[in-house]
Amino acid sequence: MDRDLALRWLSTAFEEARAGLAEGGIPIGAALYAADGSLLGRGHNRRVQDGDPSVHAETDAFRAAGRQRSYRGTTMVTTLSPCWYCAGLVRQFGISRVVVGEAETFHGAHDWLAAHGVEVVVLDDPACTALMREFVEDRPDLWHEDIGEDG
Repeated sequence: MDRDLALRWLSTAFEEARAGLAEGGIPIGAALYAADGSLLGRGHNRRVQDGDPSVHAETDAFRAAGRQRSYRGTTMVTTLSPCWYCAGLVRQFGISRVVVGEAETFHGAHDWLAAHGVEVVVLDDPACTALMREFVEDRPDLWHEDIGEDG
């Protein structure tokens, strides 16, 4: 995948992450793009805002995209390496590619996705890393809750 295009798409997910943080939530954003490059849906982690543990950024973007006949050729862009739950969504619906903003703060299941035929592009974006590191430092309790650890 072209790195410049991946970075442009990541900017949409990053806007969502910042929106989630501004709402008092966890700053993880995502966007789902069609094979032709059109934006299908975007969203952010809303676990805190909605009181719903299932509303991760990827699921929010997926739901915003609405029903698609097929997800073949689509790209899920996320500011942080996807957890097992979100990786399962990618595999279940046959999303072809995942663009990851950063995987330093949380090394999720993107290696598993790659091993199962999903194209994975890790951008190591410094803005994504800085946003998450600051959040983890400021709100370790909420971060550990989000990733299912006692902290």
